Amino acid sequence: MAARLSSFFRGIGKGFRHFFMYFIQGDLPTKLSYLIMGAGCFLRGQIVKGLLYLAVQAGYILYLVNFGAAYVAKLDTLGDVTQTKEFDPALGFSVIKPGDNSMLILLYGVFSLLLGVVVLVLYLRNIKEAWENQQTIASGGRLPGLRDDVRELFNRRFHVTVLSVPTVLTILFTVVPLIFMILMAFTNYNREHQPPGNLFTWVGTENFSQALWGNPLWSRTFLKLFLWTMVWAFFATFLNYIFGILLALLINQKGVKGKKFWRTVFITTVAVPQFVSLLLISKFLHDQGALNNILQNLGIIDSPMPFLSNGTVAKVTVIIVNLWVGIPYTMLISSGVLMNIPEDLYEASKIDGASGAKQFFNITMPYMLQVTTPYLITQFVGNINNFNVIYLLTAGDPKSLSLYQAGETDLLVTWLYKLTVNEQNYALASTIGIFIFVICAVVSLLTYNRSKAVQEEDRFQ
Repeated sequence: MAARLSSFFRGIGKGFRHFFMYFIQGDLPTKLSYLIMGAGCFLRGQIVKGLLYLAVQAGYILYLVNFGAAYVAKLDTLGDVTQTKEFDPALGFSVIKPGDNSMLILLYGVFSLLLGVVVLVLYLRNIKEAWENQQTIASGGRLPGLRDDVRELFNRRFHVTVLSVPTVLTILFTVVPLIFMILMAFTNYNREHQPPGNLFTWVGTENFSQALWGNPLWSRTFLKLFLWTMVWAFFATFLNYIFGILLALLINQKGVKGKKFWRTVFITTVAVPQFVSLLLISKFLHDQGALNNILQNLGIIDSPMPFLSNGTVAKVTVIIVNLWVGIPYTMLISSGVLMNIPEDLYEASKIDGASGAKQFFNITMPYMLQVTTPYLITQFVGNINNFNVIYLLTAGDPKSLSLYQAGETDLLVTWLYKLTVNEQNYALASTIGIFIFVICAVVSLLTYNRSKAVQEEDRFQ
């Protein structure tokens, strides 16, 4: 890590040296490219490329003057003019006088700054290209024309042509909303501060401190849901994993007949859309659902079993139900891996007197973990964010007065959803979203880097 940071800062220093060196040693077209983008191209005969650079500069300046600068200028306060109602004597009634919109200021301000970063990259590219053109001419070479550039984009630089549109769309629909969401966590954007009627503003790290220790109700809710999220993710991941492997081993045994039939039976749960199964099971396990009615009619129980209405029982229930929808996936993956374990390993271990349990723990599991560790990490992180199972099965219920806008079975991600939709507390929801990201990132990086899949990646080759 230290070496990478050192290399990063050395690269920045090298970039600054080149920036000033190009200007000092550059000729007139190169020096003009520092002020007018594309000058180093169109003054040397590359008219189209130079005009494209110039169009980028002119377009960004016009964008800032006519639109973006007004939003960037208000980013420090997120607006200071509140919407008001004023009586209009000419009309005879009150009219709304528009004010600032904090949400639009934040959104368009962030977009304008990101657009500025893109323009800055093109600006630096324009300077480097002006210097390269100067060096090419000085060495007696020929500058590439428009046809050469187009041909290059469909040959050596074809990856740039193909990836340009996806990159732009990713920035617009992923990066910008992500930054917008992160910045929202540092504001007081909630039900009392809803634009355009009211403004919201920056509050620094207040939301983080309130969620962790400042607000007793928030911090208690966060801690309890965090612990339950970790417990849920652990059992939902590893129970599915272990039982999926055992099921695959059972079906793949030599004496088992109808292997294709048994695989098909379990794959049926995958073929049915998950939300259909979960909604059906939710109704089936309800206090007044089919299962309780059957048990009461048979005289097995006198009152309904609280499968989903008692906090502890509901947590156990969702873990068990998740086995129904999760084990078949692991079975499919495990079946493919098990078929690739060399049979010689098992034959040799039998000769040495190894039991079935020893074969499982010393041959099967090490091989499975070697191959499926990335899958395990993906499943664990996916279960931390497993909105579907919890929300469709219990909706986070049963409700609790000791928790803030959350139920006993809510995960952090379902709590985030409720904070957004029901409470309109976008600032706290964004804060929880950042916590979830940090948890997922730390778990993924630490687990993957410490796994045998990385440390002993050459062992099973």
